[in-house]
Amino acid sequence: MPEYRLGEVEMRFASLIWEKEPIPSGELVKLCEKELNWKKSTTYTCLKRLCEKGVFKNENGVVVSVFSKEEFVAKQSEQFVEDTFKGSLPGFVAAFCSRKKLSKTEIAELKKIIEENE
Repeated sequence: MPEYRLGEVEMRFASLIWEKEPIPSGELVKLCEKELNWKKSTTYTCLKRLCEKGVFKNENGVVVSVFSKEEFVAKQSEQFVEDTFKGSLPGFVAAFCSRKKLSKTEIAELKKIIEENE
């Protein structure tokens, strides 16, 4: 199973790519120097790691995503539920609701999602 977990810094880096893609790797280096205060080697090391995780591709010096930020966050969420709650969405919701009460609006939104996916 691919790894859909990114640390805070990796997520900031990934977000820069998602905002600017397709982006030439040289331009990405300059952007990371400006936004993250990174050296060229740091940018390429992080890019290589995220390419190995299957999040991005660097083809002919142009960096593109394998899937959108929204798709990645959805996959990350699915992996969290799988790893933490043995894939049980009701288990996740029960754990979430034990610490935070849902508003009427949130309950209505969840009901709508459930009805749309029956």
